[in-house]
Amino acid sequence: MRKTIVEKICKVLKAEALDVVVTSSPENFAYLTGFVVPTQPLIRHRHAMAILTANGDESLFGVDMEATTIARNAPETPLTVWREFHDDAMVILAEALTKAGLSEAKIGVEMDYLPAGDFERLAALMPKASFGAFEKQLSRARQIKTPEEVELIHRLSRIADQAIADSLSAVRAGDSELDIAAVLTRRIYELGAENFKLLIIATGERSQLPNVGPSSRILGRGDIARVEIFSVINGYQAGVCRTAYVEEPPAMAEEIWDLMVECKYAILDQIRPGASCLKIYNDFIARLDKMKLPPISFVGHGIGLHLHEDPYIGSTPTLGLPGHDALIEENMVLGFEPLCYRTGYGFGVQNKDVLQVTGNGSVLLSDYSNTDKLIRIGG
Repeated sequence: MRKTIVEKICKVLKAEALDVVVTSSPENFAYLTGFVVPTQPLIRHRHAMAILTANGDESLFGVDMEATTIARNAPETPLTVWREFHDDAMVILAEALTKAGLSEAKIGVEMDYLPAGDFERLAALMPKASFGAFEKQLSRARQIKTPEEVELIHRLSRIADQAIADSLSAVRAGDSELDIAAVLTRRIYELGAENFKLLIIATGERSQLPNVGPSSRILGRGDIARVEIFSVINGYQAGVCRTAYVEEPPAMAEEIWDLMVECKYAILDQIRPGASCLKIYNDFIARLDKMKLPPISFVGHGIGLHLHEDPYIGSTPTLGLPGHDALIEENMVLGFEPLCYRTGYGFGVQNKDVLQVTGNGSVLLSDYSNTDKLIRIGG
């Protein structure tokens, strides 16, 4: 497992008076181990778990289909394998925990990921153990990034940024959204990403739709194009979105874009340790209101092992606690996205970037493209 992360989580376990954590989500397995089990995010019942005691004892738990991959990536870590379609994974897990001397332990689990039926069986199989939710503590730990995590997210941000720039440069009026996607996805891999998530290509009237993939729609003069993609390495991801026009920008596009750029720099100026997420969001709303543009419920969020992580820069900065504020801290990494999907002019715009919070401010990590002006498709 990853030494720095293990040490951090061991401290949290001791502070919470827990004996052990058993992760169940792909994100937290990758957080502790540094790699993703390929089919875990795709097939929910293929449990892969990282087990860490407060004393630093490490072990892994995985399905037989992925046993060779897990063993190759973590050859020194003890691995318990359960057989798909033959074993009840919770029976094998309970046996492994009991064998490790944890039959009466205080166990932290991810209540927001482990299926209710599986948790019910595990608890019944270990009647002397006690279980507590540990997902918020893991989420909290993941908010503050190590230098290695920041470096990786910087790389991912630049990959996404450059791939989008290259794809927009490669197409012309008469090409389709699928042509943008073809260049974009190829470039993501060529630039070093292992995978990608959330490919959004929305042009013309479709640019008003928040999360749509590419279609056969043909690019025409005066179209606006919103293009977003998340590049992925070792489970970490960084998303960038750019807005462009075909041949000439439509009416009001440049004026609205100038406001998005103003919002971008205002957010960068306000981000610093101790800053209020809610205050930053309210400032964003006030700026949009100058042109009577409607906001969505946030303008930024944590990013790393999930598309969206805490904290949110929005009306609900801490997920699940409406109206509750959250404070910015050093070495958080945030995606921030001044946007308006429904401008009232038949198009939507979005300028999504990634930043790192520093000791006295912030630094842009998606620093490949200059988006102070709208991008012209075809260069």
